[in-house]
Amino acid sequence: MAQTVLDDPNTVVQSTITELAGHADTSQATVVRFCRAVGYAGYPEFRIDLAQATSRREVEMERSGIAEGEINQTDDIEAVVSKIAFHEARTIEETARMIDTDAIERVATAISEAKRVDVYGVGSSNLAAADLAMKLQRIGVFVFTSPDPHQQLASSALLEPGHVAIAVSHSGQTRETNQALEIARKRGALTAAITNFPDAPIGLVSDVVLATTARETQFRVGAMSSRIAQLTVVDYLFVRVAQRTYDRSSIAIKATYEAVRDQRLDQGNSKPDRPATPATPVA
Repeated sequence: MAQTVLDDPNTVVQSTITELAGHADTSQATVVRFCRAVGYAGYPEFRIDLAQATSRREVEMERSGIAEGEINQTDDIEAVVSKIAFHEARTIEETARMIDTDAIERVATAISEAKRVDVYGVGSSNLAAADLAMKLQRIGVFVFTSPDPHQQLASSALLEPGHVAIAVSHSGQTRETNQALEIARKRGALTAAITNFPDAPIGLVSDVVLATTARETQFRVGAMSSRIAQLTVVDYLFVRVAQRTYDRSSIAIKATYEAVRDQRLDQGNSKPDRPATPATPVA
């Protein structure tokens, strides 16, 4: 359902509930459940809000000087920059609107209390997995991650109750990622998935699903479009965990900042001025 709405919101706005169910190859009851799951009383309310959002998008595109959302072969560099900026900003906004905040709270709470966290992902999704692991490590969370799928599988086999396993997969159909999460779940760990397709196989082995909203275009395939949405969810989780462990995180942030501070070049100064309260460290 969600993908049908994202793929062609204008058609949805013009459709009755019966027509929409036909477009999505589902039932009217499923359409109603979807509308209620995203916070509406029913399809009429959802349809009205979608019409308003679609109208706002057209205004935003006009303001950005974008005649079409898709990047095409004849676009000049200014158009490419404008369109990519538009799509990535839109991806962040739509992910924020659709994300299940209760799910974020559940995963953040589990991470805050966990003795160990595993993060899995292969291919482009490993970039987001590595980013989450790095951020959590900088605030004192014990995290394992590896770009090697076999290492991920081996690590998942050592998890226990009280541990957390998080998998990142845009499609939700990556065999190695799903297998690692399945093993972690059988071992008693809380399992969570960051995916664009909650109904994909990864959802079957996840206790919690954090759904992203990223759309592919001709020149922005899933490997590209997914990354911004995944990193957005990573930041939601990281900040929430840091809030929940504020005292510990503050000490860890300062310690990790000091550990790398002297490795930076500073316009010829061997000892840069030390900030009074360092922000989140940047390597």
